Amino acid sequence: MPETIEFQTRHGLALEMLKECGGRLTHAWIAGDDEMGRPSGFRQELRTKDERYLLAVPSNLLIRDIEVPPPEYSGRGRHPKVPFTRLDRWCRALPESAWTRIDVRDGEKGPLVIEAVKRRIQARTETGGTGPEELLFVTRGRQADGTDKHDYYFSNADPGTSLQELARVAKAEHRVEECFERAKGEAGLADYQGRNWIAWHHHQTLALLA
Repeated sequence: MPETIEFQTRHGLALEMLKECGGRLTHAWIAGDDEMGRPSGFRQELRTKDERYLLAVPSNLLIRDIEVPPPEYSGRGRHPKVPFTRLDRWCRALPESAWTRIDVRDGEKGPLVIEAVKRRIQARTETGGTGPEELLFVTRGRQADGTDKHDYYFSNADPGTSLQELARVAKAEHRVEECFERAKGEAGLADYQGRNWIAWHHHQTLALLA
């Protein structure tokens, strides 16, 4: 590796790639898994760069549902706000009527159907502060064992963005993982024997293109 290369987190690498290539690669969304979506600072960086994101987040993050009426004011002190609660607990309290069934796209085993809900929220930051308004998007799908799997996403998209579009972007994110898996299984992505920095990049690029 060149001596000028220094360690960077996944988030730092993503921001660097956006800076170098974002203007040349037409895109409408930034998507990623829950390790990408967890840090509030990364989401703030994307907002600063006017990038529209839909990022998965862990189920233990604390949120405040700002579409729910706050507790009644007692007449003394500050006006109360809706308390923060864990994402998964908030989700379990939703009535069945809150979920909308969506046919996302055709899959290998038939149509990919999920249920989804969106809500305007604020999230706790890592330092205990309150983040800006974001859009929470939650999907629910039935697994082989009969249980439901929930996936949680934060976005800075317009609240009027349709559930269908949010679902499309959420599922499209997995295509990147599929690309790497196919490149490993069909084109030898992980079987390189390059002995220098440039050769490694050549191998990775050719395997992904293949």
